[in-house]
Parts: sequence; structure tokens; C-alpha cells
Amino acid sequence: MALRRVLSLLRPGIPRLARLSTAPAAREESAAGPGPVPGRGSAEAVRPPVPAVDFGNTQEAYRSRRTWELARSLLVLRLCAWPALLTRHEQLLYVARKLLGERLFNKLMKMTFYGHFVAGEDQESIQPLIRHNRAFGVGTILDYGVEEDLGPEEAEHREMESCTSAAERDSSGTNKWEKQYQAYWAFRDHRDGVISARTYFYANEAKCDSHMETLLRCIEASGAASDDGFLAIKLTLLGRPQFLLQFSDVLTKWRCFFHQMAAEQGQAGLAAMDTKLEVAVLQESVAKMGIASRAEIEDWFTAETLGVSGTVDLLDWSSLIDSRTKLCKHLVVPNTQTGQLEPLLSRFTEEEELQMTRMLQRMDVLAKKATEVGVRLMVDAEQTYFQPAISHLTLEMQRRFNVERPLIFSTHQCYLKDAYDNVTLDVELARREGWCFGSKLVRGAYMAQERARAAEIGYQDPINPTYEATNAMYHRCLDHVLKELKHNAKAKVMVATHNEDSVRFTLRRMEELCLHPAGHQVYFGQLLGMCDQISFPLGQAGYPVYKYVPYGPVMDVLPYLSRRALENSSLMKGARREWQLLWLELLRRLRTGSFFHRPA
Repeated sequence: MALRRVLSLLRPGIPRLARLSTAPAAREESAAGPGPVPGRGSAEAVRPPVPAVDFGNTQEAYRSRRTWELARSLLVLRLCAWPALLTRHEQLLYVARKLLGERLFNKLMKMTFYGHFVAGEDQESIQPLIRHNRAFGVGTILDYGVEEDLGPEEAEHREMESCTSAAERDSSGTNKWEKQYQAYWAFRDHRDGVISARTYFYANEAKCDSHMETLLRCIEASGAASDDGFLAIKLTLLGRPQFLLQFSDVLTKWRCFFHQMAAEQGQAGLAAMDTKLEVAVLQESVAKMGIASRAEIEDWFTAETLGVSGTVDLLDWSSLIDSRTKLCKHLVVPNTQTGQLEPLLSRFTEEEELQMTRMLQRMDVLAKKATEVGVRLMVDAEQTYFQPAISHLTLEMQRRFNVERPLIFSTHQCYLKDAYDNVTLDVELARREGWCFGSKLVRGAYMAQERARAAEIGYQDPINPTYEATNAMYHRCLDHVLKELKHNAKAKVMVATHNEDSVRFTLRRMEELCLHPAGHQVYFGQLLGMCDQISFPLGQAGYPVYKYVPYGPVMDVLPYLSRRALENSSLMKGARREWQLLWLELLRRLRTGSFFHRPA
């Protein structure tokens, strides 16, 4: 019943999957006919070559910055590279607040870390920076940077309370959820080991409503500042995370069940889009397990839903959960250890079902407001124990709101071992159902925590084994999406990276695939205060590039500032290059008499 209610809210009038060939030639012909691909054709022939970008030209990279801003950047980067300071930065901030008082402390922060990494305190004060960056070709991804500065005990209490259901708390320790999707006392403060992402703790429904109102104001501010802005959102801000944990468990078990059937048909280890189950064999296996009668099973797999291929792929399999709510009573999977059939979803209390409903309603309100004012929503990725549900809910929003152009962007974390499967499935799903693909590609922000949690609890580490493997995965996923963009003028991707090699890889592939920046299909993204030597040369060369622009009162964004300092220290190679380029530009201005440079 709980799953039926959730799915009925998610899927009002979603079209059924259409079976399409995945062969490139057939896909291009079916999409475009014998003539040019829509949105390209003759326009592509007259476009100028892809602009070259010089990331070593300090004069162009820092043309938008006054000399005192360069000096501040040098100071901040140097402090971020000072291990003794970073180790005790929280204590030092506390002492500074006590000694200076709030007013002087705020001024000190605005002259240093806050001024470097944060745009301003409210929607009005951030407008000058947004307009200034826009004048130099750099857009804005607005990011409300306020987090509660909770003590460890309060954070731990909230996490355990909000990630377990009433049934779990009353069950004397018994739990049917997979290890990965349970709340654990050892990891009760999910800020531990996370330096590159905001974290939130559920308080109550009123607080979630307050967060939604704040995000609505952010959408209005982004719409007022530009006609092509983004807003970054986290779904853990909008509801109780227990729902995300349990729904993630459901989706993962259903996917594992598919791969179990694939192994029985001799297809173990294949890529997700290459795994295709024979329907007749699958029906026989499901009937033998006693999940449903043969007549019921035959009704699941019809020509209307699966075409005439006689096979089922992972997207077809997932659609059984999505679109056939009458299957709720059959949503059971065999426990690989006991051999017994177990229900996918446990009972929710009435209040827990209401909390699920409210989370979905808040998402809907935000998406409608964003559509109204022309702002695109970028749904951030989170920990792997939340992510399957977050990805699924984001796809549902994309189905509804990405009809004409991508308004909702998902996020794919390429440090995950299954990142390529996730990207290829989402690209294919958008193609089959006819909505516009939009995604942000990142490496990931939770590596240390994910590894420690997997090792402690005893499940497979979801993270690629090395940084080099993550880089290779990032480029593989990016290449697949860029090839899709070549044949689909409405699809978009945000290349969110501070890695200069990845940016160069993207530019090279864009040139090879004839993806001109004027097509506005490939965006680049970096954080405010980081990698200006990448962002501004790209923007001035005509590439769509954006800065993540956080804002909020000084005292409320201190957790964010702490993470930025730690992140810079963890990215020493890139930070060292940036520091060197800043020095070169400062010396150039001294040498050429342009010390009082005014951006124009």
C-alpha cells in the first residue's frame, strides 16, 4: 500500500516505454530521417571552428579580478595549505569570535575566507557579483550555503531518529533491510569524512517546509539575476531520510533480482545495457519461485510494454515497479541466504506515509516554480545509501518537466564502480521515452566516508579503487554523453570539475564531435573561489561556464567555509598551480605598471 501511494504520486500519466534500437545508425536514421539531424544540419556547416582556450594566460584568466582580490586569493590559498592551521581551524574560529566579537569577526571573514568563497549574505547582496561574472562570460548556479552548526550529540540523535522507522525501533533489533541501507550507530554523524558537500539533518516537517520556502526564494533570486541560471538542491533537505533509505533498498533489491536472473541465463558480468533476458525463460523462473501465477506473469510482459523483441532489459524490468502498481503485492524477492521470498517494502505508519507524500509534494512545488521563472534545478548526488531513491525521484521529475528542454538535471558520481551503467541507462531511458536528458557529471564528494562505512559494516566498497580509475570512469561516462549530444540537440551535460585535464579532454572531444559551444549543450562548472584560471578563459572564449555561488549570513555558512578550506588542502596539485598563476599575474601587473587594474 505504501509503495502504491508513492508510485501513484510519482507517475501521473507517464508514457510507456517504446522499444527502440540501440544501434547508432538505426537510432540516427529513426531520429533524423535521411536529412540532417534536427537542430543541426546546415547551421553546423557554417559554424566557426571550436575556440581554443589557453589556461596558462594569466592576463586573460584574471582580467575580471582587481589586484587586491588576487592578493586575497593568494592569502586564502596559502592558509588552506597550512596543515597546522587546518587541524585546529574550528578552535581558532571559536577563539576569534570570542576575542573580536561578532561584528569584527564578520568583517575579518569578509576580508578573507568568506569574501573569497561566498557571494554575499542575501539575495540582494549577491547581485553585483552575479552581474560582474556574467559580464565576463560566467553564469551562476545559486547554492544556499546555510547549514545548521549542530554539536555531535544533537547531530547523532537526529540522524538515528530520522533514518529508522517506528517498526524498526519496535522490532527488538530485527531488520530485513540490506546492510548498506540501514542506519548504523558508528556512522550516526554523516558529516564525518565529508569535505566537499553540504549535509543536512532532519528535524521535523515544519523545518522541511521552511527549507522549501527558502529554496523558492532562491529560485526567484536566480530568475531575477539571469535568464539562464541554475539552482542546486539536495533532496535530504526536503524530507525524512528514512524514506530515501528504504526506497533505495527496494530499488537495489529489484535490480539485483534482475542480475540474479541474468546470471541464470548465462549473462553475468555484462554491462547493464547489454544484459537482455529471454522473456520465456524469465517467466518460467518467476513462476517456479512462486511469486505469481503464470497467467499473471504473462500479463506483465506483453507486446504493448516490451515490443516484439522477446527480451527484457534492465529498463523494462525497472518499469514493472514504475508503471504497473498492481504488481505491488508481488514485490517480493528471494533472500539469497535463506531462499525465502521476502517483501520489498515493509509497513509504514500513517505518519511515515504522510512524510513520504510531503517530500514528493515539496519537490513538485519547487519544479513548478522553477519552470515558471525559467530556472533549471540541479539535484545534487548524496551518499550511496540514499542515491538510488534520489536518482529515481529525479528521473520522475525529468519525465514531467524535461519535455521541451532540460529543466531538471540529475547528478552522476563517477567515482562509483557502477557509474557507467547508471549513465548509459539514463541516456537510453530519456531516448526511449522522448524527454530531454540533462545531467551533471562529478567525481564524487563522499569517498572517505563511503569506504570506511563499507569496510566497517561489511558490504562491497562502491568506490573505484584508485584516483586513476575514477578519472578513467569520468572520461568514459563523459564520452558516452557527448556522443549522445552529437545526435540529440536538446540533451545537455554539465562537466563539473576542477581537473584541467578533464576540461581539456572535453574540449578535444567537443571538437572531434563538432559540438560547438554556441550550441549550449556542454556546460562547465566550478566552485566560486576555485579554479578561476579554468572558468574565466572558458567563458571569455564563448563556452557556457558556471560558478557554484553560495550565499548566506557569515555565521551560518561557517561549516561551508570549513569544508572549502579542507577541500583546497586535499586538492594540492590544482591549488598549487592556481597559486602559481596568481603570483605570475600579480608580478606581471607590478612589472607592467597595471597594479591598479580595473576590470572592464
